Amino acid sequence: AAAHSSENAVEASSTATDDEVRKLLTRPFQVAGQSLYVTASIGVSVFPYDADSDADLIKNADWAMYRAKDGGRNSVQIYSHALASDVPMRLSLESELRCAIELNQLELHYQPKQNLLTQRITGAEALLRWRHPTRGLVPPDEFIPIAEESDLILSFGSWVIKNVAQQIAAWRAVHGTVPQIAINLSAVQLKQRELAREILAALSEHGLPGSALMVEVTETGVVSDPLLATITLEVLRDHGVHAAIDDFGKGFSSLTQLKRLPIDALKIDSSFVRDVVIDRDDAAIVQAIIGLARNLGLQVIAEGVETSGQLGFLLNHGCSEAQGYLISRPVPAADFAARFLGPQMA
Repeated sequence: AAAHSSENAVEASSTATDDEVRKLLTRPFQVAGQSLYVTASIGVSVFPYDADSDADLIKNADWAMYRAKDGGRNSVQIYSHALASDVPMRLSLESELRCAIELNQLELHYQPKQNLLTQRITGAEALLRWRHPTRGLVPPDEFIPIAEESDLILSFGSWVIKNVAQQIAAWRAVHGTVPQIAINLSAVQLKQRELAREILAALSEHGLPGSALMVEVTETGVVSDPLLATITLEVLRDHGVHAAIDDFGKGFSSLTQLKRLPIDALKIDSSFVRDVVIDRDDAAIVQAIIGLARNLGLQVIAEGVETSGQLGFLLNHGCSEAQGYLISRPVPAADFAARFLGPQMA
């Protein structure tokens, strides 16, 4: 009991220290006149409770760090033997994930965006899904972090770009008018200098205008290399591709940086929308984001709308568009076409 109590005390002390480190890292770094913001995912392994060698200690801390990333990043995770039991499953998933493209296990689902005034579908977000041969559809929060921590996210990103362009072209051939489709770009993709060229090449291959596509980037993805991200988005904008900041409000980008980005829309993170009717702080944040977007001449899209109360609040406070389960869950391409393409389109 004494040893267990001592271990808990050490872990509590480690967590406090790591929280202080994270807080220090949230302060902006000045690089070439730009304010850069970083976050830290920290894994902690305690000697001698978790390991008695430096190699095992580092290995255990590394696995704890991955769990911190899986839990939403910018957090601290203490290593435990229970945590270690997840390691074989993670290794197995990563191994199987590497074969997903070759085995045609990836697919795209589409979640529509709706104009709150006209109730017409104005666009859709393409979302990557992994259909495992025995587990069925694997939740994105289980495989996307694994892909992001390896080189897989680049292969997956290229697959999404090519397949979305192909799908838009196929829909246009049948339905004529197709709403703008959005794809998500990871922070790793944004660091690739050829990203804009890759996207434009996919559009050109299928005879599509840039306006057929919107790219969604996160604040944290942009701040990792704001200059390259800005250049990439400017090239895309010059060819008609729209851009949105996804999960707005969760990151740490400065307003100075925001006004310099060539973007067209802000997407309010679902964590603020969830309790907007009952939480005064969330209501104030949502109203502030809507006001900011309107004053900057940007479109504002609310994510995660699930109730009529949330929808009414957004409509009353000037939010122009929304997406969420109240409107529709993400659906396969065939279902999206059957439900949302055709006469009802603007």
